[in-house]
Amino acid sequence: MPKDVKKGKKKHKNKPTSKKYKKYKIQGDKLVKERFCPRCGPGVFLMNSQGRFYCGKCHYSEFQTGQKK
Repeated sequence: MPKDVKKGKKKHKNKPTSKKYKKYKIQGDKLVKERFCPRCGPGVFLMNSQGRFYCGKCHYSEFQTGQKK
């Protein structure tokens, strides 16, 4: 039996927090949402990647044309 094998309880690791809070912005007294999917409705965000917005649930995509961020 190898010497480096440990038995017993595993060390507790914290789970990463949800990144959904980054999709909202506070402007004044209002809570502004980023981009929701028009097919799926509120609660399903569009991913911003490679010059397009993409929904992973229904595979909807919007292409960005000539816009700079």
